Amino acid sequence: MKGKIGLVVGLGVGYVLGTRAGRERYEQIKKQWLKVWHLDPVQAQVHKVQDFAKTQAAAVPQALWTGAVKIVKAATSDGTPGQRVDSTIASGKTVAAEVKQAAEETVAAAEQSAAAAESKTNSRTSSGAKSAPKKPTTGA
Repeated sequence: MKGKIGLVVGLGVGYVLGTRAGRERYEQIKKQWLKVWHLDPVQAQVHKVQDFAKTQAAAVPQALWTGAVKIVKAATSDGTPGQRVDSTIASGKTVAAEVKQAAEETVAAAEQSAAAAESKTNSRTSSGAKSAPKKPTTGA
């Protein structure tokens, strides 16, 4: 899915930057993009992503901070220099695993949130708005 989105975005950016139609066509594309960007469903999804990012942004730095504290405690603990080095290495390995786990959980949550948002968007577009019935034309 990431590849498809990246391809579409890349093609769009390439077209806009490489178009030979000039500034006029660029302005038309930009105007259409801004219309889409400012639609309520798009902005609703943007706000959801922003809120999600704010809540998840603290997960990895918190794991890093906790890990740094553990490593400092291990390095300054009682014992021989060799024991402190061994303790620091063991703490470092544990911290690395914890940071990796926090990062993986954040990525998984982001993917799950994106999939949920995409399915909501797809269900809205597939149901579509019903068009008004056409008025019969009368012949003269």
